[in-house]
Amino acid sequence: MPRYAFKIEYDGHPFAGWQRQPDQPSVQQTMENALRKLDKSFTTLTAAGRTDAGVHATAQVAHADLERDWDPYRLLQAVNYHLKPNPIAVLACAPVSDDFHARFSATERRYMFRIVNRRAPLTHDRGLAWSVGRVLDLDAMREAAAHLVGHHDFTTFRSTYCQAASPMKTLDELRIDPHDIPYGIEYRFHIRARSFLHNQVRSFVGSLEQVGGGTWMPDDMRKALEARSREACGPVCPPYGLYLDDVTYKDGDPFADWVTQ
Repeated sequence: MPRYAFKIEYDGHPFAGWQRQPDQPSVQQTMENALRKLDKSFTTLTAAGRTDAGVHATAQVAHADLERDWDPYRLLQAVNYHLKPNPIAVLACAPVSDDFHARFSATERRYMFRIVNRRAPLTHDRGLAWSVGRVLDLDAMREAAAHLVGHHDFTTFRSTYCQAASPMKTLDELRIDPHDIPYGIEYRFHIRARSFLHNQVRSFVGSLEQVGGGTWMPDDMRKALEARSREACGPVCPPYGLYLDDVTYKDGDPFADWVTQ
């Protein structure tokens, strides 16, 4: 059976997360329903990462084994047709080798979190970013973020429901970029690692907001990390500012030959 990789974007607001769940809408189930309209023998769609309820994606990657050979462009159009009216779109599609695995072949994942820092509430970006009214100190947040980069025990920033075998992870990058917007600033947190613990990114950003707002000092981030205790973590920020932004693979980009038509 030929294997295909899909690059997918979605608005996570209507869904209980990526993973299929009984009696709740999920991105996985919605995608699988669309694929099953094209291939009755199709069973499971496997993703690079399981995003939580309300979390978005601009570049989720998933793979599926289908019964017949498809032209990638026709497959993309057919899947997108059957996804309507759900806020999910397949951006690219490519045939891949049988040993390609959307999750286990990945060497890096990138997330982006959006904070809109202004007094006025959100309108167009409501549900797509975290609205923070108090003024945030960028330099303080950057100083605090530097304590998190590297190989650490991230127990403090790990959900109590996390099923990972170990809290030890290597964080390759945590970059904060400011963007001017009318009457405010949008801060984009770019976080890069091979893999993440459950709620790790949202725990980072929630604690960094405490630093930016002056509730914490930058060195309090180091103390929280070294505490290795969930109780030392700041408030976990809401899911709707978080995006799965990119996935990198050991054998290169499976969509490298994709041409927009």
